[in-house]
Amino acid sequence: MFAGDVFLIITTGCGDEAGHERTAPNIRERAHEQDEKLAQAGVRIGPAGEPVQVRNPQGRGIESELAPFMSSQLPLAGFMLIEADNLEHAIALVADTPCAVADGVVEVWPIEETRTIND
Repeated sequence: MFAGDVFLIITTGCGDEAGHERTAPNIRERAHEQDEKLAQAGVRIGPAGEPVQVRNPQGRGIESELAPFMSSQLPLAGFMLIEADNLEHAIALVADTPCAVADGVVEVWPIEETRTIND
């Protein structure tokens, strides 16, 4: 998506149907258009599926449980994987997405590795 050094960012979007419905239709439409622009620019974006907790305590054996480990005040709606110039750029990219504008929240998680595209 970008040339040169970039930061890899994962985002979580949390929101519910009630917040979506409270948001004016024109604002919702612009937010969904922003999602579409991001997807067309190469951002990996998708809804959250059912989480699976995986553990292997002290290497003694794999345990898995179909359930979330982390909790949130709002349901987890989806994820994005973004390449951005910096944290501020990532924030600007997600600030107008559906969860951000419809009484939800988008968490921006920088991945602590800088890499160069086209290496």
